[in-house]
Amino acid sequence: MSYVVVNSLTVPEDQAATLESRFAARKGAVDQAPGFEHFELLRPVSGTDTYLVYTRWDSPESYQAWRESQEFAAGHGGQNRPAATGSAIWEFEVV
Repeated sequence: MSYVVVNSLTVPEDQAATLESRFAARKGAVDQAPGFEHFELLRPVSGTDTYLVYTRWDSPESYQAWRESQEFAAGHGGQNRPAATGSAIWEFEVV
C-alpha cells in the first residue's frame, strides 16, 4: 500500500515563477530517497492560488526518513524569501 503526501502551497501570482524555478532546479533530487515512488508539482489553472506538491512513498516511515534527511534540509533552506505564503500537509493511504 502506498502512502501519499500532498503539500498545499499558497503562492501569490508574482511568486509562481519563482516557486516553479526552484522545483525545476531540484528536479530528481528526491528520486533516490529510499521508498520514494512518485512526484508531481500541480499548478493551479483557475480559481485558486494553491499549488499542490504530490509525493508517493512506500510507507510513512520512508517519507519521515526523507523529511529528516540532509537532502530535505538542503532543498528547503537557503532561499532569501519563501515563494509560498502558507502551506498545509495532507497525508493519505492509497486503498
